[in-house]
Formats: sequence, structure tokens, C-alpha cells
Amino acid sequence: MTDKTLFIGSTVALPKPELDLLLADLRKNDYQTVGPHMQDESIVYTKIEGLKDLPRGILSEQNPASYRMLQTDKDRYFDFIPANQSWKQFLFPPRHTLFSASKEGKWQLKENDEPAPRYALIGVRACELAAINIQDKIFLREDFSDPIYRSRREGLFIMAVNCLDPDATCFCVSMGTGPRHTAGFDLCLTELDEVFLVEVGSELGRSMLAERTYDLPSAFVQNAANQAMDRATRSMGRTMDTRDLPELLTTHLDADRWNVVSKRCLSCTNCTLVCPTCFCWDAVDQADILGKSTRRERVWDSCFNPNYSFVVGGNTRPNIRSRYRQWLTHKLGTWKAQFDVLGCVGCGRCITWCPAGIDITEEVAAIRAEVNS
Repeated sequence: MTDKTLFIGSTVALPKPELDLLLADLRKNDYQTVGPHMQDESIVYTKIEGLKDLPRGILSEQNPASYRMLQTDKDRYFDFIPANQSWKQFLFPPRHTLFSASKEGKWQLKENDEPAPRYALIGVRACELAAINIQDKIFLREDFSDPIYRSRREGLFIMAVNCLDPDATCFCVSMGTGPRHTAGFDLCLTELDEVFLVEVGSELGRSMLAERTYDLPSAFVQNAANQAMDRATRSMGRTMDTRDLPELLTTHLDADRWNVVSKRCLSCTNCTLVCPTCFCWDAVDQADILGKSTRRERVWDSCFNPNYSFVVGGNTRPNIRSRYRQWLTHKLGTWKAQFDVLGCVGCGRCITWCPAGIDITEEVAAIRAEVNS
């Protein structure tokens, strides 16, 4: 078919082998194609070239403090739920050199002027795209635009995927972030057994898809996809009542539940590191042993790190109770005042990867129950 049949909002049926050619086209246009890959019994986001690199026939099973992969005989590549990594590592890298300095008589400073990579993100779930949109509000504000984030975001191609198999720790429906995509992507896949249904979301996506061989989907195929999406919506493993957030948390800072959860929390920072929206960072200097060269790096940090809240005269959050309360009241409370959106997308990573199995949905419910008792 010709590209004249394509427009923003079009949906076509793409044979699965055509995805290899589509990814090759992206690389020809100087994109680095990165997507899900099975490694060390988990799913990581890394460089991929085609279907052979995707997790074929893989399901995931997630529960509080528990994650494992299950092999099936299906020829499907996006049935799993993402693991601990999120796409923010490509836009807000965990470690980024700001500048370096070397001493050759006098100190010479050199800014990091490496060009930003152009990524094509393959297999972005609706909750993950919502997280990217939230980070846009943080790093691309009217009063401040982060140059590292902006340069990577502007060159981004997003190939999204609708989520058909939510896990026990998922609650994106409660947060209004999934499992179906609505906007913000270049192309969006819905995977069925034989084909991908592909929705066009941008002119860039339309131009890339126009080079491939596709068909118009039948009513039967479209109905099968819609039914799968409806089942996913009804199959959330968890729910969160957001009616009175953020007032519930910010007006009950002395609730007894903060004491209860602080006895379980290890302040290990796992929840903030796996979270796709958390954005705390620090600047650190790395000097060589001879004192002749150094570099300053921006690195991820966490509000659970005791040193993060240390200021002259002491620590403003000296114990786990105060640090956990800060994290939760910011994520589901004051974040709304700052960025006009809650800081949680319902991906459930913080539940799965908390070694103590602390469940953010249970904590909100417990505080609500205490307040209403």
C-alpha cells in the first residue's frame, strides 16, 4: 500500500517480520534502536536490532519483593511487564559528565560537548509514556529547561505498545495512565498472535511506516484487539483511591501509619531508583590520584539517602520515618502543586523491587482508614 492511505490516527496490520525492517529504517535515519531484552533472568532496556533480540514468549510474574520470568511457547514479544529499568535512563542518564578539568600549567576547563544520542525507544508502555510526560514537566519548565534532557528528548522516536497482560503490582487504571495509549507516540503497537496493529501518532511515524508492507485490519482483528485491551483494563492487580489526594497525605503528617511503615523500610533507595518519574540528583567531583585532572558528574540521588537532606547545622530528615513520609507526600501530594500532576503512574515497580515488600497502595489505604476511623 502507499503512504497516501496513511494519516495520523490510521491503524494498519503489520506482519511481524516487517518490524525488523522498520527498525532497520530507523537505524538508517541515525536512530539508536533500544528496547526490551532478556538478560540475567530479567528484562533490560538495551540496544536491539530486531525480533531476535526481543523477549519472545516471555511472561513476567510480579508481586511485592518478587519478580520472575516465565517461558511460554507463544510467538509474542511484548507479553511481559517491564522490570526494574525505566526509559528515564536514556533521557535523564544515571551518570553524566558536566565538564572536566586538567592541569597543564594552569587549569583548563572543558565542557562536555558530545552530541546527544538519538534514541528510538521500542515498546514503551502507557504508564511509561506518562512518566516521560511527567519528567517533561520537571525538566522542560517555562522558567528552566535542562539542556541534557532537552537535547535527548527533542531527538526521540517513541514506538509505544499497548499493555495486554498487567501484573499483580500494576495499578495504572487507578492513575489514569493506561493500559491503552491515547497520544504522545510516533507509532503504537498492539500485539496479536499473527500481526501487530500499528497506530500512527505523528508525521514522523507516518513517514517511517509508509515504507513498509501492511494491510488494512479487518473488523475481526480490530475487535480482538479491543477485547484484549478491555480485559487488561479489568485485570489490574491493584487499585489506589486517588479521590482526596494530595490533601489526605499533606494534612495528616502525624498519622500513626508513618511509624508502622518506617519499621519496615530499609531506606535502601530502591523505590526511587526504579521509579520512572523520580528525579533527585547530585553533582559529584571525580579527581585522579595525582590531582592533575578531575571531572564533575551529575548522578542520580534519592531522598532516602541520609546525606541528601543534610545541610549546615544538621539533617532535616534524620530518620527513616521522615524520609519515607517525604517520599510519599511528595509523590502523591506536593508534586501536584509543583507540576500539576501526581508523581505516580501506577507501574508498580516500587512494590515489586522493595526488598521489604512495602506496597504504596496499601500505605495510602491504611492512612485513609486511620483518618476515617
